[in-house]
Amino acid sequence: MSVSYNPEFDPTGIEGGIDTNTMPWIEIKQAPGMRFKPLRASRESGWFSMIVQVEAGTELPTTVFLGGTDMMILSGRLRYTKGALAATVGPGIWGYIPANSRVEGIVVEETTEYQANYFGPVAFLGEDGKSIDSILTALDVLAATNTNGLTLVPNSLAECMQPRPAPFHGEPEPLAIAESEALGEVLQSNEIPEEDAFTHPHWVDTRPIPWIEFPGMDDYGIKILRVSEETMMSTLLVLHNSVAGPHYHLGAADFLVLNGAIGYRAGPPEGYGPGVWFYEPAGARHEATQRVGDEDLIYTANVYGPVQFDEGMGTPIAAVVSWMSYKEMADANDAPLVANVFPGDSSLLAWSPIGNSA
Repeated sequence: MSVSYNPEFDPTGIEGGIDTNTMPWIEIKQAPGMRFKPLRASRESGWFSMIVQVEAGTELPTTVFLGGTDMMILSGRLRYTKGALAATVGPGIWGYIPANSRVEGIVVEETTEYQANYFGPVAFLGEDGKSIDSILTALDVLAATNTNGLTLVPNSLAECMQPRPAPFHGEPEPLAIAESEALGEVLQSNEIPEEDAFTHPHWVDTRPIPWIEFPGMDDYGIKILRVSEETMMSTLLVLHNSVAGPHYHLGAADFLVLNGAIGYRAGPPEGYGPGVWFYEPAGARHEATQRVGDEDLIYTANVYGPVQFDEGMGTPIAAVVSWMSYKEMADANDAPLVANVFPGDSSLLAWSPIGNSA
């Protein structure tokens, strides 16, 4: 089994990671008060990923999520005042919005940054609550990326082989979690009295959840946040202080480093630290990934399909980890999984249609 990555290797293709701290904020014209850093956009599926920043005092328009959306709050505070999502959410809280959800009454109490994956377009409605003012799609993300001279992560292994473009040379605008104090708010596990613990079917405070020891791996723990039996997708928080041996990503996966540094694929020797977001295309292989340095390596993970482990190229399959594995571990440890749908089909648009003629 390989126990180290290869910091000397200098690939000429596009790597699957982006340091979001080196990127600028781009205005979202469809929603004044919102800015974003683009990470990924697919012309095939319409999915897109980005870091979003919303200014304090912004009251967002009524929004329809035509595909599901997940988000990890990195800094600041948002208040959802209506519907199934009603709650005040801040650093360390993760949530999932089911497809076809109509969300209104979002108030930004503090300037907020969050990482979000959108599994379909987002429609912003007019003041009448029915007419569509604008729609944000993967093509908008692609257009903004090109206009600002940025590069998105590749969507496939073939795209990874394309020549590496010139790096962004503009003024970087780091995330709030680039400061240790803000990062601490995301990671701290305060001792919260049971009667005061944050509980919600569609949001989960990741901080007080205990780590689940991953079978067969020392110094490697996970917090299981959501498991979809329909799409095979699982969302985790990962504590990775050991070596993950040779494996294939049979389905894609994405990661946001929150703490520590990861030795990943090919250098740099110091690893990749907080604010770096990765996307592993389906079929990607690693001989080893590991912590670099002494700090706890903690990252978010969306796993879209099984991961197959072996002992090296050409050796038999040692294990396959899938949504079924995560569901079994979640059930055995009473993990507070976020719900996949709203109760009673309250998210459906049939009772509240959109469009000028609705």
